[in-house]
Amino acid sequence: MITVDVPLPGGRSYPVVIGPMAIDVMSTVLPATSRVAVVTQKGIGVEVETAGEQRVFTIPDGEPAKTLSTIEDLCSGFASWGLTRGDLVIGIGGGVVTDVAGFAAASYHRGVPVAHVATTMLAQIDAAIGGKTGVNLPEGKNLVGAFWQPVAVFCDTGTLATLPEREMRCGRGEMAKYHFLGGEDIEGLDIDEQVARCVEIKARVVAADEREAGQRAVLNYGHTLAHAVETTGRYDMRHGEAVAVGLVYAAELAAAMGRIDTDRVAEHRRIVDHHDLSSALPAGAGNDELLAAMGRDKKALDGLTFVLDGPHGVEPVHGVDPDLVGKTLDRVR
Repeated sequence: MITVDVPLPGGRSYPVVIGPMAIDVMSTVLPATSRVAVVTQKGIGVEVETAGEQRVFTIPDGEPAKTLSTIEDLCSGFASWGLTRGDLVIGIGGGVVTDVAGFAAASYHRGVPVAHVATTMLAQIDAAIGGKTGVNLPEGKNLVGAFWQPVAVFCDTGTLATLPEREMRCGRGEMAKYHFLGGEDIEGLDIDEQVARCVEIKARVVAADEREAGQRAVLNYGHTLAHAVETTGRYDMRHGEAVAVGLVYAAELAAAMGRIDTDRVAEHRRIVDHHDLSSALPAGAGNDELLAAMGRDKKALDGLTFVLDGPHGVEPVHGVDPDLVGKTLDRVR
């Protein structure tokens, strides 16, 4: 078992427990409460033992669950049951569940403690860590949400063996991102160590910039195009798959701007290939539609904003030329 602490401003922190039976230590980590609201999806198949009375709230499957309507349904259910600020919400599932459970916990009574049991690689190395919660709008992904840090996260790596191969590839899309954020050694580690290494990298960034005032934006490397692809394609392409395309695109854009050379672009393509992911946009993804979606990205401050590699490493770059952005899309077709 590996435990990584996520330090936060003001002396706060929380543990991320990683290993094949991580949920077995929940009772020694979580606070004792009268009620525990478990938010999950059908087919997850993971149950947890809690000291307090437990009620399960099941949300719809997939990205369509990330709506304000789902949040309203959960909060109404919490209220009908009598959940209080002294109780606990536990999200059990992948990134959709942790995003939704976290946002519902942040919103209900203006904040109820939340813990996560992450059952997918994507959730274990990214979505469940760092306190970002949110849901989608028709105009874009994750446009409504809150920063709400969990009290603990449990990454039960034993659940990964039950996942379909496509779900594992989605997680590897996020893992590919960490290679360029200081995780050049990730590919040679075993699965528990890979998860821990990703969590360590994310924890370091979150500790320095909890609410994404600046540097935390690097965790969105590859995500500007990825979110546009997901939104315009009605989520036919999964998040990690879209991030893989976004990473290669960001490298091509950085090269076109003179920030990196062709060898560095080739390194991005090699890492994406290593994780058995495609670097090509899906058929039918039009430039105009993608450009419009990228313009609505949360990071946008002065025109189009991208997180790009460069001589000083990966960093946010504002005011990127829209014509160059459009032309570079042809490099990932």
